[in-house]
Order: sequence, then structure tokens, then C-alpha cells
Amino acid sequence: MGFAPYSGLGLLSAAVRHKTFVSYYHKADQAYRDAFEKVFGHLFIGKSVQPGDISTDVSADYIKRLILEGYITDASVLVVLVGSKTLCRKHVDWEISAGLNKKVGGYSGLIGILLPDIPLLPNGNFQYESLPARLADNARSGYADIYTWNWITSSEQNVRNAIQTAFDARISRASKIDNSRAQLGKNLCD
Repeated sequence: MGFAPYSGLGLLSAAVRHKTFVSYYHKADQAYRDAFEKVFGHLFIGKSVQPGDISTDVSADYIKRLILEGYITDASVLVVLVGSKTLCRKHVDWEISAGLNKKVGGYSGLIGILLPDIPLLPNGNFQYESLPARLADNARSGYADIYTWNWITSSEQNVRNAIQTAFDARISRASKIDNSRAQLGKNLCD
């Protein structure tokens, strides 16, 4: 269990914008994703899948390939918006896995943002069990940082610092990446 409000690695200047993929459960958390990109989208170059970009009528392998090649290969940071059902969504797991695969340009940095429906412990920490398993593995290993929605969205500087820290972690913490888990084959909840 832990919480990383800011790890202290390099500060991001206003001019530097990293290519960032935002992963989330579309059905439940679209409003948070829209708000995040509307308010803070000017701080990064968005590489996310937009609603309707990928047909759900195609095979799982084709969707995985589209996500990897069309979106995540070009992203240097992956932000996961964690709502109460994000942990059981196969597409979120596939997106995290793709970001943690070495590709042209290296790995993606990884950030988890706990949405307000994720309960915190009385001491303000989170429970790993509320995260998607692959994100939890990387938070435990020290590769990924986890923030709360209220903290990270309280200032542009918090968002800048979190993205820069994740970007830097691609090199400084690459040995801590844990992508050993088998990918989800199906959604574990609705």
C-alpha cells in the first residue's frame, strides 16, 4: 500500500509535452477522461483511443494489435484512470501490457490516478486490490506511481510533475517493470 504525491524527479518545463495515452473504462469513467483531457490536455500530446475509434466487432488479437501499433507504440507515458471497475476490464489490461512492452522508443512510463469512487484507507493510502492487477504489480515494484484524482487535478504543476516523473522512470526504473502476468482474456465484470 502506498501513495506517491510526487517523487521529486525532474520538473517538466511548460514547453515539454510528452505523448500520453490515457487508459480507462469507457462505460463508467468517460466523464473523468473527458474532464482530464479538457483541463490538462494542453500539457501533453494525447495518443488515446477515442470512443468509436476501434470496432468491438473484430477479434481480440486485432484489437490488441491496433492498440499497440496505432496508439501505444508512439506514447511515452501511460495514464490509467482507476475507477471501481477498471481492475476487471481486459482492454485496460491490454493497454498497460502494451505500454510495458519494449518497443520503438522504449517503454511507456506508468501512472495510476485513483478516481473518487476508489476508497482510501484511513491513513490516506490505497489498497493494491483496487487497482488493475498489472498496474498493482508495477506500483508494488516501484515502477508506477499512484495518485488520487483530487490531488493530481488540483494543479497543472502536479500533472506536469507526474507525467515527467513517469517519463523519467522509463529509464531510471526500467529494471522494476513487471509485465509477467498473462493478459486478461475476458472482462471480469460488467
